[in-house]
Amino acid sequence: MTVEAMLDGRPAARTQRRAGILVTPLVLAAVSAALLLYLRGQHLDEVERRSINQDVITQRFVEHIELVAVSTALVLAIAIPLGVVFTRPRMRWLAVPFLALANIGQAVPSVGVLVLLAVTVGIGFKMAVLALLLVSALPVLRNTMVGLQGVDRSLIEAGRGIGLTKTAVLFRVELPLAVPVILASVRVAVILNVGTATLAAFTNAGGLGDLINTGIVLNRTPILLTGSVLTAVLAMAADWLVGLVERYLHPRGI
Repeated sequence: MTVEAMLDGRPAARTQRRAGILVTPLVLAAVSAALLLYLRGQHLDEVERRSINQDVITQRFVEHIELVAVSTALVLAIAIPLGVVFTRPRMRWLAVPFLALANIGQAVPSVGVLVLLAVTVGIGFKMAVLALLLVSALPVLRNTMVGLQGVDRSLIEAGRGIGLTKTAVLFRVELPLAVPVILASVRVAVILNVGTATLAAFTNAGGLGDLINTGIVLNRTPILLTGSVLTAVLAMAADWLVGLVERYLHPRGI
């Protein structure tokens, strides 16, 4: 293929990428509209009207976003720096026992972590955030280590050869090259947090799980469906947003 042909194909490729970016929001809008039409077509009783009115849905949706946002921010603030530390030559001996401990923690079911914290420490928003942190930190920690360890040593040596300090090499060579691997784990962590946050209703932390639990306990399909669909919509929206960040931060030429 000639250079001219490659250049001619670039606008079409950009148009396809932009169109692909718009697909997810359109699908989410369609799903949300379908849910609204379904609810308007139902003859809701008093219990259902109290549980899925606009104020309650907005409150539960915001609570769920807060749980996911705070827990994900803590995961990024803790797991990525730890992953960097464990790949430094003097600290690599800590990586194996720490990862083994983290693996044991993640093997415990999410609801088990929530219940254990509720029994031993307490209930509420903070305990739910802590449980989400314990559940989703391992993928980010592991991928940070894998991404940094996968950087070509010759590139690191080249950076050192042109006079960069170890810190400069880390931030200008290693971390940029490890970004795709790290962001892939962040995507996983966000989805894990959105799904696991539905269990926070059992520890009085609110969220869309409260609607799901109410629908199950009271055998009200509209309530259950509302909580489930909105959770799925939020998960897809979060995945889409992280995908945009990943596209923006992805190193050019990789």
